[in-house]
Amino acid sequence: MSKEGKFRTADVILISLTHHLHDIYSSFLAPIRPLLIEKFGITLAMASLWDLFQRIPWFLNPFIGMVAEKTAARYFVIITPAITAITMSLLGLAPSFAVVSILLFVMGISSALFHVPTPVMVQKISGKYTGRGMSFYMFGGEMARTLGPLVITGAVTLWGLEGTWKLIPFGLIASFILFLRLRNIKISEDFKKKREAIGFGKTFKKLLPFFAILIGITFFRAIMKSGLTAFLPTYYFSEKGETLWFANSALAVFQLAGAVGTILSGTLSDRFGRKRSLLFIAIITPVLMFLFMSFEGYISFVFLVLLGLFIFAPGPVLLALVQDKEKDKPMFVNSIYMTISFVTASISVVFAGLLGDWLGLELTYKISAFLAVGAIPFVLLLKTK
Repeated sequence: MSKEGKFRTADVILISLTHHLHDIYSSFLAPIRPLLIEKFGITLAMASLWDLFQRIPWFLNPFIGMVAEKTAARYFVIITPAITAITMSLLGLAPSFAVVSILLFVMGISSALFHVPTPVMVQKISGKYTGRGMSFYMFGGEMARTLGPLVITGAVTLWGLEGTWKLIPFGLIASFILFLRLRNIKISEDFKKKREAIGFGKTFKKLLPFFAILIGITFFRAIMKSGLTAFLPTYYFSEKGETLWFANSALAVFQLAGAVGTILSGTLSDRFGRKRSLLFIAIITPVLMFLFMSFEGYISFVFLVLLGLFIFAPGPVLLALVQDKEKDKPMFVNSIYMTISFVTASISVVFAGLLGDWLGLELTYKISAFLAVGAIPFVLLLKTK
């Protein structure tokens, strides 16, 4: 742990920036998908399979967590930015649909290897301020969603689709810097005796009620979050009659507000408590969603910004809560949480799309706000220090 419980600002910022860089690379697919479709002459249905290929490895998270507990997992954190940078920067050079699929599958494995141990490392160098550390960490990831499309679009503009490989060196440099700064930070060896005494099965069984609560919190909120992030431009452009510029600007501002929310929420949870913070977020978010749906134009835009502040806010708080909960096998427990988060997000975005086709996005958003209230009882069931 950080010496005397101190917050190691430089190292936390370094990992947050690495998270930012890693997720910038991992967000390259969507912006260049139309170019790849044209290049290979494939259908939209075939191109959508790429999303599946890059997400399949996330189902291996529990296995990765078990491996990470028994190995020098800090090297996962060190090497994966380089792997992700190489695979995603080579998409433009890929000669076929199959090669793109393989690159994305490898990137999915790299991404899973990065995201399982990094919150544990952040917790260790955050001292007594786990929530603050998770806020820095999540802020890096959220900002990548905004900047990633701009980076790859700029690269294609400068060098063409087949010149995107020139982005590789930034990932290699990041891994080298991480090696110099993090190679001596142990995250899996500290609890060796306890790991030998308590098996993974017993740990999972002991925390099963906690995992059930996490499922409840994430699932009931996920439909609202996924519906907004996936279909907000469509809602403004197709159903509200706004311009395409307004619709896309709304999504960018919404995501930026979400990034600000993540940097604040974890830090505040250190001060006011995880459960109290989650409860306030769970109560205020549906209210803001209903207010957003009740107004038009720029007034709704104001409530959209406020909604963005709160809808992404549980991320660092839940990560800090997971790290607070289990000191014996933190990476294994984090891998279970990551799996829960991935599965609920995948299901919810499909469900939001189906409801949108059937009922329209406006009614879907209202239903999602009503469902989000269901997270409140699960927050109340949490047992925290």
